[in-house]
Amino acid sequence: MPSIPEFKREDFPKLVTISTRWSDNDIYLHVNNVIYFSYFDTAVNQNLVENGVLEIENSDVIGLVVNNQCQFFASIAFPDVVSVGVAVEKIGNSSVTYRLGIFKNQENTLSALGAFTHVYVNRQTHRPVPIPEKTRSLFETMLIK
Repeated sequence: MPSIPEFKREDFPKLVTISTRWSDNDIYLHVNNVIYFSYFDTAVNQNLVENGVLEIENSDVIGLVVNNQCQFFASIAFPDVVSVGVAVEKIGNSSVTYRLGIFKNQENTLSALGAFTHVYVNRQTHRPVPIPEKTRSLFETMLIK
């Protein structure tokens, strides 16, 4: 098993709390690995919506996931509550890469560490476009130095 990175909750500018659901557990009685990606997606997009840079049904520019990954360190199971830490690792012209940490209940040790890259595109054409300025400003406040 890989060593657990030393990231703590306070290393992430945004924490999103998500309750696990009964259906998140698999036959092995822990949250199935694919569900972690759902947690990442929820945390990233909730942050964008809460900060007014994404209107799910109306934004002309949207972020599409082009890459994601997850490294697992400890199991989570229903009825645990997870906190997903969201930080920005890299901002490009039309892309952003997030660092995402999953913490179980009140623990301050990572259960999982992920990365997630959005490429910003025109909603109609799906062609890459520059990250909108308001969105870029939000990312800059979340950038890991």
